Amino acid sequence: MATHRSLLVLGVAVLPLLVATAAEAAGPTASYACRADTKFGQHLLSLRQGVDAKAPATVRPNTGFTIAVFLKPGSLPGEVKGFTLREVRDLSLRVPIPANSSYISARLLGGSGLNSTPTVQLDGGVAVIKVPGPISGGASYQLPTLSVRLKSGARGTVIETRLKGTGYDDPGLTLQAKIKWKFFTITSPVACYPDPNPALTRTVVR
Repeated sequence: MATHRSLLVLGVAVLPLLVATAAEAAGPTASYACRADTKFGQHLLSLRQGVDAKAPATVRPNTGFTIAVFLKPGSLPGEVKGFTLREVRDLSLRVPIPANSSYISARLLGGSGLNSTPTVQLDGGVAVIKVPGPISGGASYQLPTLSVRLKSGARGTVIETRLKGTGYDDPGLTLQAKIKWKFFTITSPVACYPDPNPALTRTVVR
């Protein structure tokens, strides 16, 4: 029978197993601070997601324009230190509608290996990408590109694209990770926020 200590180790093993995205890929990388909640306590971790974005450098006032957030391909490990990552489900990634702009529409482009159809919806001024999954441990995948159509605000203002999240209670990335060790399987909810959170794009209204 597994000891309580062994189960605590199982909880900690969630940490390196989570979203092992293509941090090695060329280009910008978003660093997330994360907290996994398990039956045996909370555990802190960090993960990286390759990300890039495009938007016009300048735009006229009250004019429509598009920002695009590109998420790099990644893969999940199948096993780490004897622990098996069964799958990841219910992944949500959030991108706020920038200040000094107004939302027109959003759509997703591409994506692969997700075993589900991603969706995007506006929720309280935030574009939310939802991927039901499951994405199996060991699988390669790519999240879809987010394309958001906006209307610029007043002349002289600046529109910056950033990822959502300021803390574990205000996350920008959430998911459910299912881990198996011997005869035990646990599902851990994970909440993450970008740390640091630099602007991905900057558009001047002139």
